[in-house]
Amino acid sequence: MVTHSPICGSWQHSTIVSISAAVGGVSQTVPSERMRSSIESWCHGPRRIIRFARPRIEAIRAGRTICSMVAALLADLFESHRGHLLSVAYRLTGSVSAAEDAVQESWLRLGGVHQSEIEDLRAWLTTVVSRICLDHLRGAAVRRENYAGQWLPEPIVTGATPSSMPDPLESIVRKQECRLAAMVVLDTLTPPERVAFVLHDGLGVPLGEIADIIDVSVADAEQSAVRARKAMAHIPPPVTDAEHTAAVRRLLDALRTGDLDAITAALHPDSRVIEDDGGASPTAINVVCGRERIAQFFLELVRRFGAGSAQDSPGGYEFAHVNGQLGLVVKGDPGEFGLGGWPARVLGFVVRDGLVWGAYDHANPAKLTGIRLG
Repeated sequence: MVTHSPICGSWQHSTIVSISAAVGGVSQTVPSERMRSSIESWCHGPRRIIRFARPRIEAIRAGRTICSMVAALLADLFESHRGHLLSVAYRLTGSVSAAEDAVQESWLRLGGVHQSEIEDLRAWLTTVVSRICLDHLRGAAVRRENYAGQWLPEPIVTGATPSSMPDPLESIVRKQECRLAAMVVLDTLTPPERVAFVLHDGLGVPLGEIADIIDVSVADAEQSAVRARKAMAHIPPPVTDAEHTAAVRRLLDALRTGDLDAITAALHPDSRVIEDDGGASPTAINVVCGRERIAQFFLELVRRFGAGSAQDSPGGYEFAHVNGQLGLVVKGDPGEFGLGGWPARVLGFVVRDGLVWGAYDHANPAKLTGIRLG
């Protein structure tokens, strides 16, 4: 039997029990009863202290080694769930930085919980992350009331070609539920609706558990999920990457020519443009709807800033994946003496029926923490 080591936390202690059993049930740490007996024996004299202390010091050192092993094993186990937790947190918050903070906070909370209190680590971590994200959403709702202009979720921007260094964010945006169209609609839901939809419809979490997380009755949790489901039904159906890329490149080619008819033809009849800069630059405060109005709007932007190219600067851009599909990262221009320029921005697109249906312009520097271009 292995008792609690003074250098290990409660979770680590329980894991030591398992490791000890696996290697034959022999404890490498000092049982607390024996330690107390040893301390009492030490009072009999220096020789006895030395005789009792030396093996126990060696045992404590061995215990430290095991605790290091346990910490490493626990970290590996947590890392195996990191991608899942980031995906849940990003869908719940629409913020890369908030999602990463929520996942890190769940790791810290794990260290203070005894293993016997957790039956399913993945489910426990999901619940903890969901509660943290719910608190974030409630605070964000207050901040959004005073936000300048439109509000968009933070984009996840990765290279147009897969990175040689694995990044959990790259795997997240391969999922349809984390694509830009879905994230934009999720951002329109109330915090209870968002949590109920992501957990119930996305992960199959029972409504009873969701009700406990959002602190409502099961019936109210179910209604939140129903309302969210109705809103999410308006998301355009997903298209293949090839169809998406072809539609976006067609629009960009039209913008380079400055041909109003060609620009209009590349846009869906029900298209819309949403710009979010948080007041950082002159931009469209309201949503621009309808392909004729959007074509005129785009043409004016081209005249003002230039169509740019991957080589030009300012106004130049590079292709990137914005939430998993082709988009643009546009270079900023500080302007002469810092005046008359514009910030860097990320453009994401949604394609429907082979045409660009949605264009999302992210220009608030505080919301561009999800750029991972190597």
